[in-house]
Amino acid sequence: MNITEYMQSVGQRARVASRAMARADSATRNRALLLIADAIVRDAPLLRAANQLDLDAARASGLAPAMLERLALSESAINTMVEGLRQIVSLSDPIGEISNLKYRPSGIQVGQMRVPLGVIGIIYESRPNVTVDAAGLCIKSGNATILRGGSEAIHCNRALAKIVAEGLLGAGLPTDGVQVVDTTDRAAVGALITMPQYVDVIVPRGGKGLIARLIDEATVPMIKHLDGICHVYIDAKAEIAKALAIAFNAKCQRYGTCNTMETLLVARAIAPAVLPQLVALYATKEVELRADPEAFALLAGYPHLVAATDEDWSTEYLGPILAIKTVENMDEAIDHINTWSSKHTDAIITEDYSAAMRFLREVDSASVMINASTRFADGFEYGLGAEIGISNDKLHARGPVGLEGLTSLKYVVFGHGEIRN
Repeated sequence: MNITEYMQSVGQRARVASRAMARADSATRNRALLLIADAIVRDAPLLRAANQLDLDAARASGLAPAMLERLALSESAINTMVEGLRQIVSLSDPIGEISNLKYRPSGIQVGQMRVPLGVIGIIYESRPNVTVDAAGLCIKSGNATILRGGSEAIHCNRALAKIVAEGLLGAGLPTDGVQVVDTTDRAAVGALITMPQYVDVIVPRGGKGLIARLIDEATVPMIKHLDGICHVYIDAKAEIAKALAIAFNAKCQRYGTCNTMETLLVARAIAPAVLPQLVALYATKEVELRADPEAFALLAGYPHLVAATDEDWSTEYLGPILAIKTVENMDEAIDHINTWSSKHTDAIITEDYSAAMRFLREVDSASVMINASTRFADGFEYGLGAEIGISNDKLHARGPVGLEGLTSLKYVVFGHGEIRN
């Protein structure tokens, strides 16, 4: 296969299909999504069998445990994909919506119309559910998409690609509206990110290595996040039972996700009461704790205790490792977060309303939470149906990127014969 020629063909077909996707009415796009959801339910055994081929190959190649976890397509994950598609169907269609319409002194009316971005290239690793989430959001928002999943998920992605194509065809939409790149050659990524004539935006979902490469090489604009260094701050006025539950869930509910807590900050006044109890919880999961000197002293005797270094404050572990730091007050906590956070998701646990609202205002991250686990920073949990990715950027889209993040606004003018003097 000549990769350049292949990707050029994919891009050309996506550009043509994007026009049909943008023209399609909401009922047609919703019908495609429901057909895809029904086919996933029907073919669940085939999908699990394809996923097992990927898992067997990944284990044989020594893929890291966090990546294996992302690769696995459990029954629950399949159900979530189906529910995500149906939730997307239930969402209002943003395409064609006109807002901010107002008369100008000249007599014209000026407003803004929400329109698709066009062709969206999505590059991701491991998670086969992204294939469906991304396809669903792009179809609903009237975009065409080119999906380049990781080589480790090739069997499952091929099976999902057939299901998506079936749904598009059944709804009368072009099957080129969603194309899954059918090669594991890394050169396909290089081609995809340098085709601005065919691709309007790239959404990368992967590790630092992938994102760094794309930042260096891409000539297509990107919606991206580099990593997820998420914090939970237990304030002096936190309710301890609430703090224990949230700090445990934020770290241990799932390790290999970008919204998992990587650093725990604890107010000095409450640390002696809360840290020993938290240690008992983390011990059940054998979580390694990397603690600053003050926390280290409070946790003495814990079998998985290591002295923290500055590198720990800037590390996304994606595993059973947690950095812990004591702070004097919220000023110090906010300063630490705004210095070391990746601007993904950060949370405060407190019963002090004023402190909570100040935390919301001053922490410079895409999602900021009060008394909730960082694991909720997710398009599905936010009611977006699914997410195409999470953006740490401040331009165009920020946080979980759902339907609106896959659209743009253009100005529209309604005239009545006016001419400019």
